Amino acid sequence: MISTKKLQQAKLEFEEKLAEQSEMSYSIIRPTAFFKSVSGQLESILQGNSYVLFGDGAVTQCNPIEEGELAMYMCDSSLEEYKEQRWGKILNVGGPDAPLTNKMLGEMMFKAIDKPAKFVYVPTEVFDFSISMIEFIAKNWPSQKWDDVLETSKIGKYYAVEDMLTTDDKEKFGSIGMMDHFEKIAAEGQDPFTPVRATSLISKALEALPVISISIPLGFGLLLKPYLLEKVMTSSPLANVPILLVAGLNDIVTS
Repeated sequence: MISTKKLQQAKLEFEEKLAEQSEMSYSIIRPTAFFKSVSGQLESILQGNSYVLFGDGAVTQCNPIEEGELAMYMCDSSLEEYKEQRWGKILNVGGPDAPLTNKMLGEMMFKAIDKPAKFVYVPTEVFDFSISMIEFIAKNWPSQKWDDVLETSKIGKYYAVEDMLTTDDKEKFGSIGMMDHFEKIAAEGQDPFTPVRATSLISKALEALPVISISIPLGFGLLLKPYLLEKVMTSSPLANVPILLVAGLNDIVTS
C-alpha cells in the first residue's frame, strides 16, 4: 500500500536514500508503537470518565514495545555480532504481548487502577467528517496552519483504524508487557512526555450528545465552550467560514 501521509512518505524517502548509499552500515527499525502512545487515557479514567473507543473497540490491534527494550534492540543492532541478521535490513519489532485490541487495552488500564471498566464508542466515520471539513477550509482558505491541521487529522485517523502489530515471533522482543506498564503508571504516574489525549472532553460530550452532532477537531471545543465560538469566528482563517450550529445543543451541554 502506498502511503498518503506526508510523515510516512518522508520516512520512506529517507529509507530509500539510506539503502542507495554504501558509505555506512545501517539498520532500519520499525517499532509497532510505544507504551506511552496507548496510555494517554489514564488521567481521564482516573477522573471517572469512560474510556473512548473507536468503532467496536476491536478495529485495530497492537503489541507495543517498552522504550528501554526498544533502545536495547536498536543498540544491539549496531553490533558486529548482529551483522548478518540486522545490518542493511528493515526490521519490524514489537513487544512480547499477543495482539491487543483497543478495548482490551482499556480493560487492562481499568484493572490496573482497580475500577470497573466503562466505555463510550465513537464511529470511525467521525474522522472522515472531520477531515472533510478541514479539507474544505484548507482548500478555500489556504495556509500552512490548515495544511498542518489536515495532515494531523489524517494521521489521527490512521492510528485509529490501522494495526500497529507484529505477529511473527521473530519480530517480538523484550519481556515487559502492557499490563506491567499500566500497573507501573497506575502506581507511579505517567512519563511526562506521554501524549495525554482530550478524551475526558470527548467522553463527557458523547455521554451527553448524539455522536452525529460531534466533529472531533472543532465540535467538542465549540459545543462545550460556547464562548470560544466568538473567538473562532473573529480569527483568521475562519473569519468568513459559515458555521452551522444544531439548534438546542447549547441548552443541553454544560461546562
